[in-house]
Amino acid sequence: MSKQAGTATITTADAGPAAGDQALVVLSPGDVQLVRRASATPVEGQLLVKPDLVGLCGTDLEIIDGRIDLAYIRYPVALGHEWTGIVAGDSPLAGRRVVVEGIIGCGHCARCGEGQANLCLTCYDEIGFTRDGAAAGQIAVPAALVHPLDPRVAPEDAVLTEPAAVVYRALTRSGVRPGSRVLVIGDGTIALLAVMLLRLWSPAQVALLGRRPGQADLAAAAGATSFQTGHGSAGGDFDLVVEAAGATQAVADAVLAARRGGAVLLLGLPAHGETVALAPDDAVNNDLTILGSFGYTAAAWRDVVTLLNTGQLRPGVLVTHRYRLADWEQAIASLRGAAAPRGKVLLEIGSVAEEEARR
Repeated sequence: MSKQAGTATITTADAGPAAGDQALVVLSPGDVQLVRRASATPVEGQLLVKPDLVGLCGTDLEIIDGRIDLAYIRYPVALGHEWTGIVAGDSPLAGRRVVVEGIIGCGHCARCGEGQANLCLTCYDEIGFTRDGAAAGQIAVPAALVHPLDPRVAPEDAVLTEPAAVVYRALTRSGVRPGSRVLVIGDGTIALLAVMLLRLWSPAQVALLGRRPGQADLAAAAGATSFQTGHGSAGGDFDLVVEAAGATQAVADAVLAARRGGAVLLLGLPAHGETVALAPDDAVNNDLTILGSFGYTAAAWRDVVTLLNTGQLRPGVLVTHRYRLADWEQAIASLRGAAAPRGKVLLEIGSVAEEEARR
């Protein structure tokens, strides 16, 4: 069968229960299929993991709609770059909950040697983008990128490791200090994680400027000192402004909201090709630092895992929607336009696999 959801044509294909695990695949821009395919088989240096929770985000919509730079995507691809699961097979880690770094560098270039696989000079390779993601019954992953979690870490916290690592790495480069006045623009998961992680630096103020009044409770749960909506309503003169809305207007607003000598951190990702008008003389005269940040490093990932394992980070409060893999159409519809409050949207993978095993 097929139906329309947003701009994508959705197809559910079934080659029979013997065909293997279900996977949520974007065959090409606009064409999404829930299919059965051969089960993953790990090779030397890999571990087999059974995902049970997969997070969906705006980047997944860009993959589905074909709005992502083709330098960073390979079709067809199974979705799922935010995820957690349980190690399978006869590994010493069998039965342990893990999270897995998704960015896979060449391991030989200068950037990889510096621990910056996100800036690999040889290739761009990432789970859920250039190789199949975790929206499937099983996934084989490089063993060196697998991080076991303390048994006390809840799956809902673990599944947010990837976006938390993206935000954490950016904040470590931003110059934020104790007592800073910070504005975060946006009210989605990345913005809310930025608010939550900024508390590690003991800022004096973390204001959140969003566009959906219904996100106020999530903003408070994340630790925002204030939440406002409306263009320019948060004021200006901030030491650091974090743009996490992924919109060109938000970038322009961020530049205007920073104080002289302040910094603007660009975390959002507008559609490929969009541009923002910038007056260079204002940037110079105001002595602004404008910083973009791409992905995460291995060090940032390890730090976030430590924060999870020690209980210093519990981002699961940002999860608002959960769907079985079989109900993925509803999950994507929620991601496109569910009424606030809407934080992280999750797919439950393991529960579907268990249901199929009982059939």
